Amino acid sequence: MDKLIQNAQEKCLKGIILSKKEIVELLSIPLNTDEDTLLRQTARSVANIKTQNKGYIWSAIGLDFAPCVMNCKFCSFGEKWNIIKEKKILTTDEILSRVKLQVENNAHYIVLRTTEFFSISELTTLVQKIKNTIPGTYRIVLNIGEFDLQTANSLYENGVWGIYHTIRLREGIDTHFDISMREKTQKAVMNSPLHLISLVEPIGIEHSNEEIADTFLTNLQKNTIINGAMARVPVPGTPLGDKEALSSNRLAQIIAVLRLAGGNAVQDICVHPASLDALKSGANVMVVETGAVPRDFEYTPEDWQKISIKSAHQLLQEAGYHTHHHF
Repeated sequence: MDKLIQNAQEKCLKGIILSKKEIVELLSIPLNTDEDTLLRQTARSVANIKTQNKGYIWSAIGLDFAPCVMNCKFCSFGEKWNIIKEKKILTTDEILSRVKLQVENNAHYIVLRTTEFFSISELTTLVQKIKNTIPGTYRIVLNIGEFDLQTANSLYENGVWGIYHTIRLREGIDTHFDISMREKTQKAVMNSPLHLISLVEPIGIEHSNEEIADTFLTNLQKNTIINGAMARVPVPGTPLGDKEALSSNRLAQIIAVLRLAGGNAVQDICVHPASLDALKSGANVMVVETGAVPRDFEYTPEDWQKISIKSAHQLLQEAGYHTHHHF
């Protein structure tokens, strides 16, 4: 095992992406063993070199707490689950005041997230307003539905820096999405000046090491600028709501493996939900959420799970990262 970890470290520092077999072997290291500790420490030391010890905060604002017809089995917004009793759509003023606060508190990425069929023209107008009224070096990212190349170019021209779009674990099984439709949107992003961000998600105890490895390697082929892992958060009332959650220990281990597996194709690794363990295992990007959160059964007026932007800075710093820097 020690040889396996050392080999992964050497390959990563030389810029070599690990094979699926190597990734699966690393993911198979038993939790809470000396090898597991070595794996995480090695990943953190590699992160130090890859990231120049810069940590980043990803501030996600869910704009519409509303039922969605796509009915993904892990998402609280599914219309069929009937969890959302009262819609809540943020007004432009509410969004602007939230963004302003996050930017003033040094968020690096401002991520606007919507349900699948939210109007892209409304979003474009919103992005223009944000850029025109809130100064700063932050980057605007959208996490929205499907779109084509023309829309991708237009979003970029109007101030969007990146798009979060991923082929989720068991896409088409736990979701009603057609994988080729998701890939078309990813291609539109890749063929435009926008940057693509994709995590391996939503990871639950039901997913195999092979599935995790396949998804990560697929993401790498798409020139994703930020990678990482997000755990499936069980939401009561959804079809996967009674399935056990991934332990934060296991999520930290997955982060360590992804950090070592990405060669030069990966600089920034994001973890959600964040923990000090995961940040000390090689993740350097963490998420702060507010508004409509698909991992919750009620609207979140404040910070989801009490992770504020202030505590995010503290957590990253405790893991040894600098957070007060600009793009």
